[in-house]
Amino acid sequence: MSTEQLPRHSENRVIELEIEGMTCASCVNRVEKKLGKLDGVQALVNLPLESAHVTVPAGITDQQITDQVASAGYKARIKPPQHEPARAPARETEEHGGSAEHADHVAHGGTAQALKPRLIVAAMLTLPVFLISMLPAFQFPNWGWVAAAVALPVVSWAAWPFHRAAAINARHLASTMDTLVSLGVIAAYAFSVGQLLADPRLTQHPGMEQMEGSGGLYFEVAAVVTTFLLLGRFLEANAKAKAGDALKALLNLGAKDATVLVNGAEVKIPADQLAVGDVIVVRPGEKIATDGIVTSGSSAVDASLVTGESVPVEVGPGSPVTGATINASGRLLVRAIRVGAETTLAQMGRLVAQAQTGKAPIARLADRISAVFVPIVLAVAVLTFAAWLLIAGPGVTGSELRSAFTAAVAVLVIACPCALGLATPVGLLAGTGRGAQLGILIRGPQVLEDTRTVDTILLDKTGTVTSGQLAVESTAAFPPFSEADVLRLAGAVEAASEHPIAHAIAAAARAGHPAMSPRTDDGGGLPAVVDFRSAPGGGVVGTVEGRPVIAGRTSWLEDNGVALEPVHHSALRSAEDSGSTAIWVGVDGEAAGIICLRDTVKPGSAEAISRLKRLGLRPILLTGDNGAVAAQVAAAVGIPAEDVFAGVLPEGKVDAVRRLQAGGGTVAMAGDGVNDAPALAQADLGIAMGSGTDVAIEAADLTVMGNDLGQVATAIELSRRTLATIKSNLFWAFFYNAVGIPVAALGLLNPMIAGVAMAASSVLVVTNSLRLRGFGSSK
Repeated sequence: MSTEQLPRHSENRVIELEIEGMTCASCVNRVEKKLGKLDGVQALVNLPLESAHVTVPAGITDQQITDQVASAGYKARIKPPQHEPARAPARETEEHGGSAEHADHVAHGGTAQALKPRLIVAAMLTLPVFLISMLPAFQFPNWGWVAAAVALPVVSWAAWPFHRAAAINARHLASTMDTLVSLGVIAAYAFSVGQLLADPRLTQHPGMEQMEGSGGLYFEVAAVVTTFLLLGRFLEANAKAKAGDALKALLNLGAKDATVLVNGAEVKIPADQLAVGDVIVVRPGEKIATDGIVTSGSSAVDASLVTGESVPVEVGPGSPVTGATINASGRLLVRAIRVGAETTLAQMGRLVAQAQTGKAPIARLADRISAVFVPIVLAVAVLTFAAWLLIAGPGVTGSELRSAFTAAVAVLVIACPCALGLATPVGLLAGTGRGAQLGILIRGPQVLEDTRTVDTILLDKTGTVTSGQLAVESTAAFPPFSEADVLRLAGAVEAASEHPIAHAIAAAARAGHPAMSPRTDDGGGLPAVVDFRSAPGGGVVGTVEGRPVIAGRTSWLEDNGVALEPVHHSALRSAEDSGSTAIWVGVDGEAAGIICLRDTVKPGSAEAISRLKRLGLRPILLTGDNGAVAAQVAAAVGIPAEDVFAGVLPEGKVDAVRRLQAGGGTVAMAGDGVNDAPALAQADLGIAMGSGTDVAIEAADLTVMGNDLGQVATAIELSRRTLATIKSNLFWAFFYNAVGIPVAALGLLNPMIAGVAMAASSVLVVTNSLRLRGFGSSK
């Protein structure tokens, strides 16, 4: 559901909530359902941003809204409207212990910062416990008591998030992997302490516990499980903390200050204090502070930060301009028509948030399996203990009670999900580590599942398939002038200008004449220009080698007395119809030729398109440029004409993704501009080119740091391989459980062997994951 679908009756109002504690799709559903129980209230909850967009009818108070969230077990705060001071700190809403879903957040420790000290302490203490317990060379008389003391902070304070989550879940008659972690850690530690109390001589001498043939001590099992699971949660929380960075980066693009005219005087004010109707002064090189209409002046506006398109937009009186775009040349006066939350930049921010909300999170495979696995393990452990006592009959001896307890503990230890906890984070670490070496960033495990099913990929033209920089494509000369003369003279006069088109022409002129003698002027090898002047939005004029040279638009040439014949206009139309940006050149008062500029296709784009097709993807070209430009680029890289979407605005890119998704497609989107960010977030798989803006990168699921479209294909291949590795890790982790649990229940597997089997499954998972380090080495 989008905000456009929410009711907009006059008596309704819209509020924004900050919600703390949501960790999964069930949290989102719980909050939306709770809020929906209030008459007339409709809520759109955003999990990555931990917020909610709520439409509230008359008669419903803010207090009722926050109380309703409280009943779901989360913390809520009303976001202050724009320009209002922040309200009181977040209202605690977990008075009664919170929900079972909220327990997952507790286990995650809330933030990576909160988990970090627990992880550090656990790792520092687990290492000596492991060495003392597993290697006789490190053992000394009564080492068991030392291991118990060192492991105690790990299994209590460091593992506290798991224990607390298990308790909260139990209170709501629910169980998760945290339940097994907590029970397994407690059982392993408690069993070991019980062994020491039952036989204080057990570790008086190194190796005695093994020689005694007892049940053994398993302090290292409890400590290692806690440490590895904390590491996995730390990695997840660290990735989640960056979920809202796209919006922050987007809003930071806007100007911080604005210069307004007040009674004829220029006054600088913060941009967030602008009001509709204010007249803003924008000098060359400055950002336009808000959306408006040019009232005076002419210039070229660089809109690439917002539109992603490379060609500057010529503006003059009456032209609309967008906030956050850059004035490239002349001084402008702009009357503000939209400010604050109504600006294009703010609306794009809302598009990113809505797209992130609409993308359903993909549940982790381990979580899906654990929904059945955990209760079964708990039941098996209880049944094992009861069955042994039942078999023993009346008058159970101490030895029989110990055997029953040992078998039950063995079930919990063999089932304790150490390998399961390692399967995803270690596979992800290996895959992302190799990806980093290849210049590919994978945001998280959910991304891997997305790559498996993607069948369509939308490619933004500018900056993704093409370079995003203008270059001279061709030069047409009218007799008696030659093409070389036209380019050389135009390059000389354009070298004095700061306009991006002028830079491209001057660069082409220099490159086209490498044998020119170096000069001491600023032309960098081109003839000197004198009497130079320019008109923003028009063109340039100057004298080169004693000849008057003019370059620019049609009206600029006509204003300077250059007559254009029908044959000249025909040449211009032909150039523009082919998708080029055409610039007139006049010499000695007559038309000398036309210079055509075009965004260039990146080397390797055609091969990358071919690779994407071999991966089973359908490439579609998406651009805001006209159809002629798009068709030529598509033909150059091998994309069929029917798979070209041209003339698409930023909002239209999101619509294009949604249309393809509605048609049954699983859509990936590759782009690099701010205007691509909403579509990247809406797509099932967002891929940002690293040469693009921070906003595009933050909104994407995958980022390729290079400039080569071929890396997109490599990124998908690596992601699919990593997902396959993680799935095989999970298979082997559960295989050990499937084999080990029945053996343990029958009393044929004491906890020591169970611990060894669990450790072996962890080693197998890590070794399998490390195979990813060789990905792509043979390519």
